[in-house]
Amino acid sequence: MFKGVIPALVTPFKDFNIDYEGLTRNIEYMEKYVDAFVPCGTTGEASTLGYEEHIDVVRFVVETSKLPVIAGSGSNSTKEAIWLTKEVEKAGADAAMLVTPYYNKPNDVGLFEHYKAIAKEVSIPMIVYNIPSRTGINVSPHLMLKLSEIENIVGIKEASGDLKQISDIIRLVKKKNFTILSGDDFLTLPILAIGGKGVISVAANVVPHLMKELYNSFINGNIEKAIEMHHKLSPLFSALSIDTNPIPVKKVMELIGLAGGKPRLPLVELSVEKTEKIKAVLKDLELI
Repeated sequence: MFKGVIPALVTPFKDFNIDYEGLTRNIEYMEKYVDAFVPCGTTGEASTLGYEEHIDVVRFVVETSKLPVIAGSGSNSTKEAIWLTKEVEKAGADAAMLVTPYYNKPNDVGLFEHYKAIAKEVSIPMIVYNIPSRTGINVSPHLMLKLSEIENIVGIKEASGDLKQISDIIRLVKKKNFTILSGDDFLTLPILAIGGKGVISVAANVVPHLMKELYNSFINGNIEKAIEMHHKLSPLFSALSIDTNPIPVKKVMELIGLAGGKPRLPLVELSVEKTEKIKAVLKDLELI
């Protein structure tokens, strides 16, 4: 469940309502290549889903897919995060991914107590999601070491972009079966090279087969092929960062015949100019 290529699923919309038919199509497109699914994270626009929608999406992915489901359930309110994590557990999620509390900027003591309080209330495994560019706070290696001592915290999605920090976490945390997953497609190969176990990926919505080829090449010892795949995919990784996630990937999904739909406000659809740049990358990869 906690290794390999794991798409951070887009939540497709039709007239700004959840497009469940499109979500089914997207899951079917990815399922034979990937190792698990993450609904309702950053890429899934969790911040603009209502509570009922959030839980319904998780339940739908659980019922539609045969793969493990790691549900986003974080909040900047500990009470709310406990409630939401309990609800996704009831909905059948195999694990929960919890972003660090945003906006209120707790210190390390507050962060530890936040995750400890949630862990006491649920039985499913938990993955800490560290993305300082979104939340304004960082989970340091020494804090992650302390968090890893909580029994059902089993990994971290690391999207700090700091390879030294990620290396330090891997070096310090010796807990059996603790997993470091890349939260940045571009750093997938470097993180695998220093001991990471996979990626929670935006690009896997679009090229699950190519992301799995990169991963399998590395795991099977074909480093030259893994490097080749990294460089082949790098222009796509850059294109998917041309605007705020998930604006670009939703447009790409539409361009290749999958379900995306306009993001919900305050995010807006990708501009025509940026769309043309993305089309050039997709043509090079023979996706359109």
